Amino acid sequence: MTDIAARKDQHLDVILAGKARHRLDTGLDAVRFVHEALPDLDHGKIDLGADFLGRRLQAPLLISAMTGGPARAEAINARLAEAAQHLGIALAVGSQRAALASDGPTPGLDMSLRLKAPDTPILANIGAAQLTRGFGLEEARRVIDMVAADALVVHLNPLQEACQPEGDRDWWGVGAALEALVKALDAPVVVKETGAGLSAATARRLADMGVAALDVAGAGGSNWASVEGERSDVDADKAHAAAFADWGIPTARAIAEARAACPRTLIIGSGGIRDGVDAARAIRLGADIVGQAAGVLAAATESTEAVVAHFQTVIRQLRTVCFCTGSANLTALTKAPLQV
Repeated sequence: MTDIAARKDQHLDVILAGKARHRLDTGLDAVRFVHEALPDLDHGKIDLGADFLGRRLQAPLLISAMTGGPARAEAINARLAEAAQHLGIALAVGSQRAALASDGPTPGLDMSLRLKAPDTPILANIGAAQLTRGFGLEEARRVIDMVAADALVVHLNPLQEACQPEGDRDWWGVGAALEALVKALDAPVVVKETGAGLSAATARRLADMGVAALDVAGAGGSNWASVEGERSDVDADKAHAAAFADWGIPTARAIAEARAACPRTLIIGSGGIRDGVDAARAIRLGADIVGQAAGVLAAATESTEAVVAHFQTVIRQLRTVCFCTGSANLTALTKAPLQV
């Protein structure tokens, strides 16, 4: 196994062990709907459909990027793709950096993924830090073609890189390289944080570059500084990472501020989404689509059926929020009254 693949496996182990939780709260619990005791709705006919990158989703959900070493990634991605196809939701794969360096097909990150999910929006994935390290337009097209993706996710993870022993800490020129890629690539580009949130100013800057969507990935879920601290066996690395256990912009604030700064941009709300009630809160704050990663990881290591069951519960919860707020669809949910 390569060094990168081993690192990815360690990441999964830390998250599955529950050692990466953020010390900050997402802020979503403060969003409380006014209960409608007399909804004039049929629960089963509430429309949860949402448009996403030219496709129609059955529910406004994105299985956010997860990855691991080759064997683990193959099994996880297969289950996620099958579940996404069955449920009519979207899927983002984990970082394809290691796959780009491979001479042959990478298990779990090849055309077999598209065959398992022919109707699913699939998002390819590379890290922004690599855009000044030889990863450019050609590589972006390669990772898209690798999984027949509908769009490319470029993830921003400066905190993780700063805390990772092997991290890329020179980000000079990354913004300019990202803007050049967005303008040159003949596919939509989605930019996401990785658990520390997007500020309003950064969201606006990215929207001005022409990105197709923003995934705020706010604080309150997995903390990648903590993940890297757990990985390291060097005391200085652990001490450095520990100081950032409560760093970032909480998910609720990140969503609301991104929506205010970018009223016409597609917003993905993620970061510590626990259930369908959190998903509804994120939508009410301004998210168009809601992403979840760590919350479904345990199911993804088990079976496709476990992933489907997990998201069926999330969808049922989201539908019940709509029912109990008198919201016939997601547009109505965005206007549902909140308790002061």
